[in-house]
Amino acid sequence: MVAVDTNVLVYAHRSELPLHRPARERLTALAEGAALWGLPVFCIGEFVRIVTHARVLTPPSTLEEATAALTGLMTSPSLATLSPGERYWPLLQEALREGRASGNVAFDAQIVAVCREHGVSRLLTEDRDFHRFHGFQVEHLA
Repeated sequence: MVAVDTNVLVYAHRSELPLHRPARERLTALAEGAALWGLPVFCIGEFVRIVTHARVLTPPSTLEEATAALTGLMTSPSLATLSPGERYWPLLQEALREGRASGNVAFDAQIVAVCREHGVSRLLTEDRDFHRFHGFQVEHLA
């Protein structure tokens, strides 16, 4: 199973961004396909934070636009929302140490931990920091 990172969601949502087309095509294929794919719960809130933030995107998306984009994805029958469970804390501690995580990389460690808890070993992302985590495959759009 592949999980999808926030930046892919943002690229797919905002047509002015350089990776919009490949991100949209890949998300559409995942959402409409039969293969199970995952979305870490942390990425849902982060997506809303980024696309509605006036200092990040001009103009920012409205809350209604952001939630509509997510609703379209969340209704995919092949989507698994990845939430922390009983093994999350030990897996997070391991990912934090493994990735020598501090600052923004600590957020990435959360994504790695929740993916590992759900048996996901591959992440679709444009964030190169995920290469820090051993045995965790990173797949890029381009």
